Amino acid sequence: MFKNIFENAPWKRTLFFMIADGLIFYFSFLAAYLLRFNLNIPPEHIYSFGHLVLPLIMIKIVMFYLFGVYRITWRYFVLSDVKKILYALLLSYFFFVLYIVFVYTAQFPRTVIMIDFLLSLLFIVGLRLSKRLFMTLPVTSEEKPTLIIGANQKAMQIIGSAKAGNIDFTPSAIIDDDKSIVNSYLSNIKVHPMEAMERLIKSENISAAIITKEYEPQALDNLFESLSKLGVTNIKRSKLLGDKHEKLQNISIEDLLARKPKDLDTGVIESFIKDKSIMITGAGGSIGSEIVRQCDRFGAKKLILLDHSEYNLYQINEQVRRAPTETLMQSMVDKKLLEKSFAKHRPEIVIHAAAYKHVPLCEENIEGAVLNNIIGTKNTIDLAIKYGVERFVFISTDKAVRPTNVMGATKRVCELYAQNVQSGDTLITAVRFGNVLGSSGSVIPKFKYQIEHNMPLSVTHPDITRYFMLIPEACQLVLQAAAIAKDNELFVLDMGAPIKIVDLAKKMLKLYGKEDLGIKFTGLRSGEKLYEELLLNENDKKTIYNSIFVTNATKYAIEKLNDDIEFLLKSQEKIKALQKIVPEFEHKL
Repeated sequence: MFKNIFENAPWKRTLFFMIADGLIFYFSFLAAYLLRFNLNIPPEHIYSFGHLVLPLIMIKIVMFYLFGVYRITWRYFVLSDVKKILYALLLSYFFFVLYIVFVYTAQFPRTVIMIDFLLSLLFIVGLRLSKRLFMTLPVTSEEKPTLIIGANQKAMQIIGSAKAGNIDFTPSAIIDDDKSIVNSYLSNIKVHPMEAMERLIKSENISAAIITKEYEPQALDNLFESLSKLGVTNIKRSKLLGDKHEKLQNISIEDLLARKPKDLDTGVIESFIKDKSIMITGAGGSIGSEIVRQCDRFGAKKLILLDHSEYNLYQINEQVRRAPTETLMQSMVDKKLLEKSFAKHRPEIVIHAAAYKHVPLCEENIEGAVLNNIIGTKNTIDLAIKYGVERFVFISTDKAVRPTNVMGATKRVCELYAQNVQSGDTLITAVRFGNVLGSSGSVIPKFKYQIEHNMPLSVTHPDITRYFMLIPEACQLVLQAAAIAKDNELFVLDMGAPIKIVDLAKKMLKLYGKEDLGIKFTGLRSGEKLYEELLLNENDKKTIYNSIFVTNATKYAIEKLNDDIEFLLKSQEKIKALQKIVPEFEHKL
């Protein structure tokens, strides 16, 4: 019953403590009188007690309220909270003395104040500590013996939450790879070395694990596999939030596969972005929206967000925290409307992330893909040059390398245009990278949907591979490459080793505990490659950063390229017209 009182609405807790404090203040004041007069209070002082106890209680409660004493989370009562009580009491007695001097002029034993102060402080702090002790007593719940990996503050919070019954886990053992803390104790739970993991899981009948340390993706993947092999499938990660609360999260596929580049240079990115007016096309897409967030983070002066999707544009505009924004709901294909936007806003940097990117949909809508991807990009580049944009950044794809599909071929045409257009004072940079983890239309959201709906995971081919990188890191590398550009260059991001999609599917099934769903092979889709390529040839050069390469420009007379694009637009045989511009385009149906 008492626990329910504590855990109910905040106003109920406040009322409970006000009443409890009022009783404490009454009896501490009475005890102070009894102690002052050796348990025999003279009649004249019984009179003063009766007239002063209520004003003192009221003054104390008001001071406690003003000092925020009743807003403290008592489960986490700490020394700083004792200070609040101390200051509130001292100020209470200051006002109480003023009351005695100017309002109550009868006889009053002054030493009672000091005795009452000590007793009030002792009883008030004692109440809070006893409540904390009561709330953290072990509760009766279903046993779920849990291994905590990492002896740190997060582990302490996990143990405290488990004792309070806030999480459905029972910490049974702790392991850590820090030899200096092995054999020590956290909340009476011994810290063991990592080598003891298998023994502890068996001896303690461990069925769950909570990881409180930060690990690199490969190390986390190895740990996940080790735990899985030992029969521990309920694996969580702890993320510490404000007010000392922790959040337990399932390990995600992004946690295990993310390749984080080690040469991100945020200083270079900030110098490129800070105090600049930046237009981002496709601002509401997976890549565009992250570019927006990064530009906001690195101090852009103004963000001009362009997207043809009303919902996507609204969503990303709501996420911008610092920079002022302009929202443009339009298509790049409408050159007249686009030119009005350039003329009005005069961006210093344009980052072009807008494109149709879904391979099968582009195969079914070739004219739309050509118009949006090629003409939209051409319009944006031409207007950036006309209106004196300092830098234009075109985001390309690994599918532009020896393309086998319409989407890749259209992006390759855009690369050629970016490399060969007469750009005047506008520096044009193209950056090519592979798949990013969790982007819309990618395989990971698709697999998640299939798992949630108890469907087998559909993989097109047992040997198909793809490159993967986290969206924030890929976008930061794009900005970093653009920052170091000196000419109309084509940069290539090092996306790490390619990953087999079938291995990705197996890992996700294991993460979700749904290995029984299995995998269904559906055959390669129209235009789909088994292996994506990032580099055109072996002569590509390293930059000052290991994660960024620059590839040799492909010469293409701009007059001829413009003529060939015009021919492409009018042609009834779009594939052949694309192959005329991109001879290495081998269309796979």
